[in-house]
Amino acid sequence: MFLMEAIFMSDSKIIVALDYPNADAALALAKQLDPARCKLKIGKELFTRSGPATVETLVKQGFDIFLDLKYHDIPNTVAKACSAAADLGVWMMNVHTLGGSAMMTAARQAIGNNGDRPLLIGVTLLTSMDQTTFDEIGLQGSISDTVLRLAALANKSGLDGVVCSAQEATLLRAQHNDNFQLVTPGIRPENSVQGDQHRTMTPAKAIAAGSSYLVIGRPITAAESPMAALAAIELSLN
Repeated sequence: MFLMEAIFMSDSKIIVALDYPNADAALALAKQLDPARCKLKIGKELFTRSGPATVETLVKQGFDIFLDLKYHDIPNTVAKACSAAADLGVWMMNVHTLGGSAMMTAARQAIGNNGDRPLLIGVTLLTSMDQTTFDEIGLQGSISDTVLRLAALANKSGLDGVVCSAQEATLLRAQHNDNFQLVTPGIRPENSVQGDQHRTMTPAKAIAAGSSYLVIGRPITAAESPMAALAAIELSLN
């Protein structure tokens, strides 16, 4: 077991999505995971029900926390929200790029320039969005062109990267260097259920395409042994 653990870097590329309705369930899952082997994502439902306390508890346990609240409001409101999130000690947070450059710039300025500041990334288009939904809400062009345009705007506004589908990672990586983080949800290991995600990819293919971090939920959290499922994904990346 020691030899297997030794081959993995402490800066894990895997972010486990804690998509639970309450803190008890989320903390119970976290107890089964190793903070040196993964990071954790806290989204809207868990944060709304349990508040900052769960974030602070997991940070104290040594986990890097991605606070996935997708802030999207007027610049001043988003800036204050990002400052508050930074005070919780989170590793990464996000905003919606559709909020525009003024909003993103204000958010970036609010978290400062200290070396231990959180990463700030932008959501381009949700991985649940297919072409039908894209057309329905009146966006112009194609999904991939829109993602590229929004990512360029995020970069110009000082953000550290974007949330995107792994299917856009190759195009984005061709336009941005390795310091620009590509965080990809919709990751599904071979033979796993796709669920409500439309634009999915396996972990190994996503990393090969240029993804920086992989957000993985049910393939790990719904597994009989979450740590074994995590280990299998780690092996697939080597």
